[in-house]
Amino acid sequence: MTFSTTDIILVNENDEEIGIGEKLMVHQRGLLHRAFSILVFNDNNELLIHQRTSHKYHSGDLWTNTCCGHPNANEEISKAAHRRLGEEMGFDTSLEFLYKFQYRTEFANGLVESEIDHVFIGNYNDNFTVNPEEVADYKWIMLDDLLENVAQYPENYTFWFREILKSSAFLTYMSSNLILV
Repeated sequence: MTFSTTDIILVNENDEEIGIGEKLMVHQRGLLHRAFSILVFNDNNELLIHQRTSHKYHSGDLWTNTCCGHPNANEEISKAAHRRLGEEMGFDTSLEFLYKFQYRTEFANGLVESEIDHVFIGNYNDNFTVNPEEVADYKWIMLDDLLENVAQYPENYTFWFREILKSSAFLTYMSSNLILV
């Protein structure tokens, strides 16, 4: 199991910074912290999803959104999103903030995600090379096919990704941008 010793931002229920904490300790104690999730579409309206490597500290081997992560201490969330997109997926692109939401979930290994997750949307159409330490596999998928698969096999997808896909903010954005759902 690999885990960064990076300090991440602790927040209160209003997403106001209240301190920093070492990443593993934060997840062991289930402390509320700031995070982000990125969804990147191509010009064919396909969403780029990836399968997390098996050695991730939680949710290994599960399929999830294009990229996710935590801003480091003293790092703006938008800068962290761009940094992590490059580190994980091997490219960067313009990102638009969509919304944020709070969730908490516990994992079988005792770790807890308790996050205020900032969701960003982007578009990308060029070649890229993923980081094999982070990404086991990836694919572009039409949203309706993804939603059908998530409904049939929810256990194959990360908790936060399923929450994003069923959120009214995400579904409203998709319908207003002519991406059929």
